[in-house]
Amino acid sequence: REARAPRAAAPDHPAALPMSSPKKTRVGVLAIQGSFAEHCAHVTRAGGEAVEVRKAEQLAGCSGLIIPGGESTTMANIARRWNLFEPLRDFQARGGAVWGTCAGLIFLADRIGKGEKQGGQELLGGLDVTVDRNFFGSQIDSFETKLPCDVPGDESDDKDFRAIFIRAPAILSAGPDVEIMAKYVLPEEKKLETSVEEIIVAVKQKQLMATSFHPEITGDNRWHALFVKMASECAPYDAIDEKAKTEATKTEIGLINPGGLPVFTDNVVAGPAYK
Repeated sequence: REARAPRAAAPDHPAALPMSSPKKTRVGVLAIQGSFAEHCAHVTRAGGEAVEVRKAEQLAGCSGLIIPGGESTTMANIARRWNLFEPLRDFQARGGAVWGTCAGLIFLADRIGKGEKQGGQELLGGLDVTVDRNFFGSQIDSFETKLPCDVPGDESDDKDFRAIFIRAPAILSAGPDVEIMAKYVLPEEKKLETSVEEIIVAVKQKQLMATSFHPEITGDNRWHALFVKMASECAPYDAIDEKAKTEATKTEIGLINPGGLPVFTDNVVAGPAYK
């Protein structure tokens, strides 16, 4: 019988298995109206996983949720028709991070002080602020400006942001636990009209954040980077399992590839605020 070669001894330290890449923070973007596609692009650029949310099941595994601009009454009506209000409130109650921009700010507010639609409108609530739905006027009064903001984690030398206000709301008052991140100093004619020197346009309250303006339609990614970080510190939503999400997604037509849009650049700057 032939002699067999001796079996090689097991190494004292077996080769380490290749490490899997860290799991990305999943951020849902309410995709029933408004600039949800642009938000998805910025979330992806900030290192998160963007998910369009049109059904409650699509909240599964999300640690954050962005409510984009649009028309707050229309958003509320669609959310009610699509049975989204209760799941959205549950997501927030379980500690998920939520950021509302423009109409999303109205949606998150606890109170509407001025501009409420006749008969009222349903709000998601949770943010201890009072808002004026149309403080800055109609669509023709939209504008952009450089706005100094106090954004946690922003280590850049330039603390100004390109802020685009489109038929924007404003925050009339904020509760004691609300952190004010930005105020806008009003032009002289608006001061005379409102008897107010400046108005609150960005706030944060624990895991909730809101802005009157639209960071998603600029090339500045700092707001989205902050929100992805906020979401990463929250537990993924587990009231709905991944299987239910997969089944729900099969029955809808996706409007875009999340994050597939180009991110706007700020090479061209318009408006007297930049002169």
